[in-house]
Amino acid sequence: MTTSRDQRASASETRDAELALLEQVNTQLQRAIDSHARVDQAIGVLIAIYRLPPAAGFEVLREVSQHLNIKLHTVADTLIRWALGQQSLPDELGEELDAALRRCSQHDPPEQPEQPEQPEQPERSG
Repeated sequence: MTTSRDQRASASETRDAELALLEQVNTQLQRAIDSHARVDQAIGVLIAIYRLPPAAGFEVLREVSQHLNIKLHTVADTLIRWALGQQSLPDELGEELDAALRRCSQHDPPEQPEQPEQPEQPERSG
């Protein structure tokens, strides 16, 4: 059985289209991985400097991003470069970071270490 030239061309075009789509998806996934890594690093900066739990670190980054209408990965990149001493923190971002940290601390007050329970002292008579 032989296939016509048109069928072979059509199959080749289909493979080429599938390959192009896969390359596009691969590029998008790589960007997402890179962006996620930068966000994780910025959360690490917040954990180290402000002693925040990881979930609060992400919440602070998210709030700064939303309030300034700046992409999350851009906020993360700026914070990382600031922590490395490669740039100063832009005033607007620094102010919003401070505000987000204040809001975070109001919602999640630091836990106080539990004091060991003191055993009751027997009363002494007399």
